[in-house]
Amino acid sequence: MHNRELGRSGLHVSALGLGCMGISFGYTNKLDKAAGVALIRAAVERGVTFFDTAEVYGPFENEEVVGEALRPVRDQVVIATKFGFDIDFATSENRGVSSRPERIRQAVEGSLKRLGVETIDLLYQHRVDPNVPIEDVAGTVKDLIAEGKVTHFGMSEPGVQTLRRAHDVQPVTAIQNEYSLWWREPETNGIMAACDELGIGFVPYSPLGKGFLTGALTKVDNGDFRATSPRFSPEAMAKNQAFVELLKDVADDKGATPAQIALAWLLAQRPYVVPIPGTTKLHRLDENLGAAEIVLSEADLGKITNAASGIQAEGDRYAPAQMAMVGREAPTVP
Repeated sequence: MHNRELGRSGLHVSALGLGCMGISFGYTNKLDKAAGVALIRAAVERGVTFFDTAEVYGPFENEEVVGEALRPVRDQVVIATKFGFDIDFATSENRGVSSRPERIRQAVEGSLKRLGVETIDLLYQHRVDPNVPIEDVAGTVKDLIAEGKVTHFGMSEPGVQTLRRAHDVQPVTAIQNEYSLWWREPETNGIMAACDELGIGFVPYSPLGKGFLTGALTKVDNGDFRATSPRFSPEAMAKNQAFVELLKDVADDKGATPAQIALAWLLAQRPYVVPIPGTTKLHRLDENLGAAEIVLSEADLGKITNAASGIQAEGDRYAPAQMAMVGREAPTVP
């Protein structure tokens, strides 16, 4: 597994990371702690050095799994986690977004303890808080960096102007936004252009379309968070099958799988793009990591990109309440 630098930050990670959310949150096929630890350690053995979690995954549980799994190799890996929600520590109730400075500090102290680390390598704001100026958020993270509790600052799904304002206060190392062959908005909404200009890394989450682009997903079970997404209604999935057929066509020529082609396409977009596919299955981990060895020619990339541009994805990627939290701009300082 070769490494990539996230933008011009000096932070080097494996070309593919592991999104750990699904191990203990969001899906119906969650793993128990021992199995989750084993899967993460298998990823380390295969050369993965970049692991993504968040306070809200569980909540809290996922950070504990990641922390236990990576404790023996702490000096060899990069751990990313996130703040940004108001979570009741007694009941685990998620009361909505919150990036008040005191809440950020509270979240960081909890994450440090659960992960069992002295410093968080990459700390993302999970979603922009419409009630807190981004200068206050970035300033708080800047102070945490000065205190040695955080090393790098990241953001997830910010508006472009909010990203720029944050970067002026504390340089942003990485953006974590959804990006895949069936969700290419970062190419047109200014986020990718800002990353190019400012030297910010791009970490696509859901790089396999929340599993759809693998071609293995035929239905979504009740209790699975995808069941709330219009894009995963039976009608939408039937229409979106065109993306899978496109990937299968290229995969057959390459002796690969649709998932591998989807990830290889992302890796070819920019040298600072580092996808973080998640899985709970060892054979899927091996399949995903195999994408790093696939070389797509300019002709291959042109074929994929042009064909995908002619397919209209059916359905929003989130329900309305969740869609309202992406691309949000923070208020200005009073």
